[in-house]
Amino acid sequence: MEIALNKKNATEASLNIGLTQADYASKVEKKVKEYAKKAEIKGFRKGKVPVGIIKNMYGKSILVEEVNHIISHAINDYIKENNLNIIGEPLPNYEQMSKIDWSTQSDFDFEYSIGLVDDFKVELTKKQKITRHEIKVDKKVIDETISNLKEQYGDMTNPELSEAGDGLYGKFTQEGTELEAQGVLETKNLGKKELKPFVGLKKGDKVSFDIRKVLPSDTEIAQALGLEDNKAKEVNGTVTLEVINVNRKVPAEINQAFFDKIFGKDLVKTEKDFIEKVENSISKNYEKESDYLLEHAIRNYFLDKVKIETPNTFLKEWLFVSNEGKVSKEQIEAEFDMYLKELKWSLIRNKISETAGIKVEDKDVKSKAALVLAEQFGGPAIISQLGEKMDEFVNSYLTANNGENYTNLYHQVAGEKVYEYIKEQVTITNKKVSVDEFRKLASAI
Repeated sequence: MEIALNKKNATEASLNIGLTQADYASKVEKKVKEYAKKAEIKGFRKGKVPVGIIKNMYGKSILVEEVNHIISHAINDYIKENNLNIIGEPLPNYEQMSKIDWSTQSDFDFEYSIGLVDDFKVELTKKQKITRHEIKVDKKVIDETISNLKEQYGDMTNPELSEAGDGLYGKFTQEGTELEAQGVLETKNLGKKELKPFVGLKKGDKVSFDIRKVLPSDTEIAQALGLEDNKAKEVNGTVTLEVINVNRKVPAEINQAFFDKIFGKDLVKTEKDFIEKVENSISKNYEKESDYLLEHAIRNYFLDKVKIETPNTFLKEWLFVSNEGKVSKEQIEAEFDMYLKELKWSLIRNKISETAGIKVEDKDVKSKAALVLAEQFGGPAIISQLGEKMDEFVNSYLTANNGENYTNLYHQVAGEKVYEYIKEQVTITNKKVSVDEFRKLASAI
């Protein structure tokens, strides 16, 4: 058997394999004899079927199977022995394979396309500066949060007359249709023009309106009328609302009862302590989001700095073939830039992990699984409470989905370790920004 590597350029090549009868004959003969021992064919006792009959019946399929087996192993061995840094899987020349006559040929030639990535380096130094954005918890943010809490923990009342911001609970009907639904029309999101007919209403009043002008989307109609999405699509034209109740949320007063509802009984005694507690909570709540933004900043920094040449033509073909027709070439083309970024970041991350000797052990995966499950059960404290029972849950979770949960968490832990390592090696500078600036940065991800 002969294998030759033919490079088209730095990232694309082909493996040409020549196979003679001597390379596969003994393996085919052995497989034929195994078939003869196991075959159950009418007129012959099991294990006594003549080899010639097996060859006539299964010879071609056995030959194809064994040749493919030999080729597959030969390609994998060649790649390992020659330290080829390949992407994806080798792609056979299907046109060439279609011309093979398995009945008459004894020697075979195969060609496989492969995608290559040249070796590259990733430098990590303190000179590299990456910004971590934190929310500036100023008075505006605190006031906005307290206002939201007062609204959230307020009391529901039913005033006689409706005002802007009230919810109108009632019966929705439409003349000439079967529409009859009960729901709540929230006026707080309506514009001035749309709001006008719904102010000053009392229990028993009826108001007719063009529903698509007041509630433009199917989702809004479904939520207000309590309908399924497919039913909401059918609602058009003038609809009548008969008011059953006017609902108004009265913001909670800042007092001890309010403090207790939010932070627990007697844990906060004064308004000053309450404000400090709110400020700390805001900071902690945004820590995860700041870390998330930082991870993207790290990723984008190295994607920009590390130059990796990739076999794009090969990758597009490989993506099309490996997805077995589930994705069109047009879809691949449209999403290729996003895929390429993910691929390059994966290569960079693996390079850092390899250079730094970062390893993921079984205990790391189990610890991560315990945290994932704990979040579902109510928080980390549950881990110690469940004791050995938690170990059983973890093992059950990791073996589920044919081990896919384990694989996913393994990669997640590996990624987290790389991020932590990078943060130790480079300089992370903290920058405080306003809520609006932070949201703008987050929306750009």
